Amino acid sequence: APYVKDAFHEYVINGRTDAVDPSRTGTKAAAWLVRTLTSGESFSVELRLRHESHAAAAPFGRAFDATFARRRSEADEFYSSALPATLTEAETLIARQAYAGLLWTKQFYHYVVREWLDGDPSQPRPPESRRHGRNVDWRHVYNRDVLSMPDKWEYPWYAAWDSAFHTLPLSRVDPRYAQQQLVLFLREWYMHPNGQIPAYEFAFNDVNPPVHAWAAWRVYKMSDPRGLRDRVFLARVFHKLMLNFTWWVNRKDLEGNNLFSGGFLGLDNVGVFDRSKPLPTGGQLEQADGTAFMAFFCATMLSMALELAIEDPAYEDVASKFFEHFVAITDAINAIGGQGLWDEEDGFYYDEIHVDGVHQPLRVRSIVGLIPLLACEVIDEARIRKLPGFRKRMEWFLEHRKDLARYSSYMEPEVAGSGGTQLHGFRLLAMPSRERLVRVLRRVLDESEFLSPYGIRSLSRAHLDDPYVFHFDGQSYEVRYDPAESTTGMFGGNSNWRGPVWFPINHLLIEALERYGHFYGDTLRVECPVGSGTMLTLTEVAAELSARLTRLFLPDGAGNRPCHGGDSRFAGDGPWRDLVLFHEYFHGDTGRGLGASHQTGWTALIVHALESIAATRLPDGAAHEGTPERAGTPA
Repeated sequence: APYVKDAFHEYVINGRTDAVDPSRTGTKAAAWLVRTLTSGESFSVELRLRHESHAAAAPFGRAFDATFARRRSEADEFYSSALPATLTEAETLIARQAYAGLLWTKQFYHYVVREWLDGDPSQPRPPESRRHGRNVDWRHVYNRDVLSMPDKWEYPWYAAWDSAFHTLPLSRVDPRYAQQQLVLFLREWYMHPNGQIPAYEFAFNDVNPPVHAWAAWRVYKMSDPRGLRDRVFLARVFHKLMLNFTWWVNRKDLEGNNLFSGGFLGLDNVGVFDRSKPLPTGGQLEQADGTAFMAFFCATMLSMALELAIEDPAYEDVASKFFEHFVAITDAINAIGGQGLWDEEDGFYYDEIHVDGVHQPLRVRSIVGLIPLLACEVIDEARIRKLPGFRKRMEWFLEHRKDLARYSSYMEPEVAGSGGTQLHGFRLLAMPSRERLVRVLRRVLDESEFLSPYGIRSLSRAHLDDPYVFHFDGQSYEVRYDPAESTTGMFGGNSNWRGPVWFPINHLLIEALERYGHFYGDTLRVECPVGSGTMLTLTEVAAELSARLTRLFLPDGAGNRPCHGGDSRFAGDGPWRDLVLFHEYFHGDTGRGLGASHQTGWTALIVHALESIAATRLPDGAAHEGTPERAGTPA
């Protein structure tokens, strides 16, 4: 073709004016301005996008300045209503840039798999290999929507679990769009007929962690601070998520024993093997994170069903199904084969490999073993009393299956108020018992293991000097703590969960600790950090982790922010001062930003940490009216 995508380069750099289509038609256009500046001189360019019918108007000069000033004023007014008043000036600066970056990641995305596989009729026929390659089983996919991308510069395509995390901060500034994004991935032109949600463009068949239900439940609860929630939205996503849940049960529970092998699960380079490929040892892998994510999925669906059952009793039956399934999965990870995927000696959850009838734990202390902590839900007993069908079946189950009843804890709060009114009790469904929760947290809150100055590392720092090595058939497979860039070629070597701090799991863990804290209150305290002698409730531990995440972006007295890794350009008095980069992940020891430098998608979750801390500054712990409902609130 005479006019190709390099035409602008040829025109500007090589002077080929014939490289650009003289008919001035095509999919791309560019303005070219030439200006020679002397040393120290500055020059501003005023640009305005407008419809051609408005071309006669004079958009520049004073009118341009006035419009620009008005837009800045409107932005200030918007964020003053959206952000808690108790944020400091430095925190407000971070939050506004996080929201701005998140909104900037919206992008029109057009991918029609059938047309891509068959090729453009006006172009050469695609190679035959394409018909047998990636996404060939997804011919129904028709993407033609404005989506929230992980990073428009480096990752300009959607990833299902990235998008789920995006919707939480998006719901604070564009709640309708956040709901639309969650519904979209469950529509028939995205979701596979078998119930699978497409993972990401490169391989729809891959498996991302099932966090879509959690995101939908959180966005629903945050949708209106006055309690005027969108039940139609909740019902729409709930029904489609049941299809997705069934796909997981049918495809990823290989032995039908409620222990799941999710494969990739988004945690690149975290394990001994590439979990999205057949094991080099043969056999199969039962994953602590895959199993725990399914219990997490169950508990969230249970809460959604109980909410919908308040107005429609038909949902009580479904709630009972998810209650019993949660207990079955929880029992499997804790008990099957003696102790399931729990290691009593180490006090930790591990993946387990099965080869030739031999079951062997892979004793890598990674974030994989922390996912079971996420599988917890606090249910208000008052709600159960309003649902007699569900209550009857739950009580029967707990009475006749006492071997499984240990995964449900009940606590009656103390009498409150001068009138002596008794508060309703709460029921906790949790994958780890209280004793196992405390043992895992001892690893999590140890600064020589998971606890960094800037959040929770994705691999224990203990593996720096003591790497885990798995031996099989004369081969050795090693996992060593890498706080920064990947030192292994798995997944292309461009992503690393062997030590850095990642926002998505940190956020999920903080929310889980808030739920545990709501249930246990002052009855459970743990040492944080380990060895400090400071005993905190789990609510206080969640606040401490939130504070450590914010330190990534907050400037010190000299204006340096850990996320910038000592780059002086961001701390000086030049134009980059006070600009914040929201990286994909962060150095496990120094907090330096790593990976994609504009991944304001899930790293925009920092606004929730900032707002959580700001809420504690209000009198009597009251929340600002713009602060979203905390995750610890009972279902």
